[in-house]
Amino acid sequence: MISLDNIDFVGTELNRPECVLTHNSGLLFAADWTENGGVSIIKTDGTVQHLLSKDTSFEVRPNGIAVEQDGTFLLAHLGAETGGVFRLHPDGSLEDVLTELDGAPLPPSNYIHIDGHNRIWVTISTRHVPRAAAYRGDVSDGFVVLIDPSGARIVADDLGYTNECLVHPDGKRLFVNETFARKLSSFDIDAKGNLSNKKTICEFGPGTFPDGMTFDVAGGIWITSIVSNRVIRVTEDGQQDILIEDVDADHLANVEAAFKRAEMGRPHLDRAHSRKLKNISSLAFGGADLKTAYLGCLLGDQIGRFQSPHSGVKPVHWNAPLTRLQSFLSPPTPQ
Repeated sequence: MISLDNIDFVGTELNRPECVLTHNSGLLFAADWTENGGVSIIKTDGTVQHLLSKDTSFEVRPNGIAVEQDGTFLLAHLGAETGGVFRLHPDGSLEDVLTELDGAPLPPSNYIHIDGHNRIWVTISTRHVPRAAAYRGDVSDGFVVLIDPSGARIVADDLGYTNECLVHPDGKRLFVNETFARKLSSFDIDAKGNLSNKKTICEFGPGTFPDGMTFDVAGGIWITSIVSNRVIRVTEDGQQDILIEDVDADHLANVEAAFKRAEMGRPHLDRAHSRKLKNISSLAFGGADLKTAYLGCLLGDQIGRFQSPHSGVKPVHWNAPLTRLQSFLSPPTPQ
């Protein structure tokens, strides 16, 4: 186990930094849930700049984020009733990427991932509105959308609250967390991006609701669990090792009881009953040796940080030049 005493924090005054990404420059990027949402950028000196949408006609609510090679960002919009994918430019302008599919508005959108072929994978946790109606183990109406040069289409359906997804380092498989089905699944990816051969890598027991994921170079899959503030390392044969946990036992028992009664709702997620962590939801490896693990969260205003025994796999955007972002990060010197 990794001691909670070995976890410190970076960044200040973040707003629901649910998703965190790293870059070889040392920059950290986190989702920003303010009134005109966007991305919080944490610099190496710990200072923060907020790149927010300037579109006053639409309030974007970024849950998952992805950084493109030029320093623009893709946002998965988790609206109250509708979702979509939007591109946030460094000048604050907001561009629609995908808001409808098969003639219907896209439901609230959870996560977004750009793979090594520049394909965009988007997860929709549920078709239920409100989403809390799907916080139960018997609802399986989540799906995965692929956006590629041929357009946008559903490539996996009937999932148990689809959360983060990630293409494996071998490029041949997509891994998906099904939060309220409490399992980690994988699909084979063919040359056209179609998914098949769904497999259950592992199922999680009481107290674990898998949300975020990433890979390490030794073949481990790192999972973050909401509610229990667990970080779990899973091997490809499904073995699990809980590395971090931070939760009040009575609170966790109450959540479990509500889950089993199919009565779990927002109150079970909107308060942190823990010593240090605030409902962790995302993990990304950074630092020169990719052994610094950063934790996004739903309820805190900082990013957690600890040292991992394993190096992470470099994300696709690790060496992105971020050319368009530079002017935002380095504003002109006042005359």
